[in-house]
Amino acid sequence: MRLQELYLDSARLLEGAGIECGRLEAELLIEYCFDLSRTQLFLQAEDEISLIECSRFNTLLSRRLKREPLHYITGIREFWSLDFIVSPATLIPRPETEFLITHVLATLHNSDFKPRHILDMCSGSGVIAVVLAKELGIPLVGVDISFAALKVAALNVVRHGLQDLVSLFCSDLFSAMIPGVGFDCIVANPPYVPICDRCSLQPEVKDWEPEQALFAGIDGLDIIKNISSQAPLFLRKGGWLFLEIGADQQKSVEEIFSRQVTSTGCGYKHVAVLPDLAGRPRILQAQFVG
Repeated sequence: MRLQELYLDSARLLEGAGIECGRLEAELLIEYCFDLSRTQLFLQAEDEISLIECSRFNTLLSRRLKREPLHYITGIREFWSLDFIVSPATLIPRPETEFLITHVLATLHNSDFKPRHILDMCSGSGVIAVVLAKELGIPLVGVDISFAALKVAALNVVRHGLQDLVSLFCSDLFSAMIPGVGFDCIVANPPYVPICDRCSLQPEVKDWEPEQALFAGIDGLDIIKNISSQAPLFLRKGGWLFLEIGADQQKSVEEIFSRQVTSTGCGYKHVAVLPDLAGRPRILQAQFVG
């Protein structure tokens, strides 16, 4: 079989299985399996492949046809123009989180103080911590409840040479941390999917990605509520809190943070939910007033 035939056959199978961008995914699988660049793939389109090579590729294709995410098969996800290790212990980083980081960087650059210490809560594969450390050059702490996820994050910290800047800790939110640390900024991509929405998710998400990193109670707000109430104990006065939220959670999240201000007398100001590039409410920002 020629390489081009393998590409066309696999693309047809992927599209027939209901996988969007089947041609692109077939291309990426072949490039991964045969260690080819995109240019090499098309230059070598007429090359014959052996039965052993075909069998190896078909094993990978079979996994994708069962709706295992492509990035779990390859073990790599590009994010912020960098390659990150991912596994079924972590969520696959998404473009929405790149938008979160972009807004965090813009806000911190325009703040009256220079940030010195940042906390990445619900760190997962560590993409937020790694990118912020590379961009800002300051110490960061990454926290996650999953030790398996933190092992992946540690690999990514080493991969990008940031062992001196990024520290990782296993903790159920703030439970293993000492109040009064005084972070200048807390950033989180927490679980925010309502458990009742599970059936509506794509198979790649509901059947493969870690439930603990996806779901947060009936309304998807359990973790966001906990972060809202506990973060003031760990933020310095004037420090910022940024959360990625669900596209239909704006009103509920704004109410959570408004109640936090009125009930304690010392909470947040500049509470706002910002739309992503598609116009969907996506980023909660709030500044701690002390």
